[in-house]
Amino acid sequence: MNIVVLVKQVPDTSAERTLSGADHTLDRESVDLVLDEIDERAAEEALTLKEAVGAEVTVVSMGPDTALDAIRKVLAMGADRGIHICDDRLRGADVVTTARVLAAAVRTVGDLGLVLAGNATTDGQASAVPAMVADLLGLPQLTHARELNVNAGRVRAERETEQGETTLDAPLPALVSVTEKINEPRYPSFKGIMAAKKKPVETVGLDDLFPDADGTGFLTTRTRVVEAVPRPARAAGTRVTDDGTAGRQLVEYLIAQKLA
Repeated sequence: MNIVVLVKQVPDTSAERTLSGADHTLDRESVDLVLDEIDERAAEEALTLKEAVGAEVTVVSMGPDTALDAIRKVLAMGADRGIHICDDRLRGADVVTTARVLAAAVRTVGDLGLVLAGNATTDGQASAVPAMVADLLGLPQLTHARELNVNAGRVRAERETEQGETTLDAPLPALVSVTEKINEPRYPSFKGIMAAKKKPVETVGLDDLFPDADGTGFLTTRTRVVEAVPRPARAAGTRVTDDGTAGRQLVEYLIAQKLA
């Protein structure tokens, strides 16, 4: 059985993030880039299952040349092989295009048993890509899992919500997205880091994944940001000194702001 884990390289959440002046997308060149922290937990879950059921783990990532670092980290953690989707035409891809491309890459993996992903990445937080990939692949989807168990050809996941806990169950193959509560990722060992350098990583582009495309173009994004302005600085608030009329002053202020 093959387990595929979908990961993404994102700007470090501790860094100051800005938008590029050209197209108002996130500027990824001026910040440190890291493996997304929830995707890293998905990778850890894949490796835990690998140790339990003897599966092979393939890590898939879409991004520029630097995304290879995210793949190599998961390989250093213990994954077996990687697929790097790298194509300049995918710059700024929206969730629909991202899901289509990832699904196409997953289809190249034979004997598919399970696809794992983080429920959301820390840069976009759309929380839609895993479900869309599952739909494109025709797989049952178990999303927002905090606990996972695979046994006898089925996968069971526990989901925690504001209303309580839910148990999800489906036959394999299936897709599961996990939350940050699923586990604590392991640190790559020195031996693992050295071994990762020799593990195979296949680099593919749109022409490889969609060889039958008619050449009329690939719609990368369906929206375009035409303008972006910095958030205004916070102004000083209004201070009310209680001289016996504070209540009336507060009411007058609320009325003036059309809040009452």
